[in-house]
Amino acid sequence: MSIRQNLLGEPPPTTLPEDERARAALDAGADAADVARAHPAYSLAWAILAERALAEGRDLDAYAYARVGYHRGLDALRRHGWKGHGPIPWEHEPNRGFLRSLAALARAAEAIGEADEAQRCATFLAESSQTAARELGVG
Repeated sequence: MSIRQNLLGEPPPTTLPEDERARAALDAGADAADVARAHPAYSLAWAILAERALAEGRDLDAYAYARVGYHRGLDALRRHGWKGHGPIPWEHEPNRGFLRSLAALARAAEAIGEADEAQRCATFLAESSQTAARELGVG
């Protein structure tokens, strides 16, 4: 038996509800910035903004956007029963905003030289969802 084995078992996966209005706005072609303004708790909009900023080489902007998406996602996870650990499945589409924000935060932290934060975020992502870490190329 491993010393690190959790004898109480792993908590059930946490699945977030979809924000239908925010998702519909993105699907209709609204800019992520407009969606974030109208739905500031919607992590996916922040993740898209962070990913866009990273692609454009705006690492500080990416870090800020990703940090907001990450924290708004943590708030949502806690409201839906997450206790600070356990699976957050990538396969459940509404979880992807949080997971993408976390991955973007890892990449942005690395870009600004915050190696400890980048590693912490990469580890958190892998522990939350191996699929997300693989799909998002983090870790």
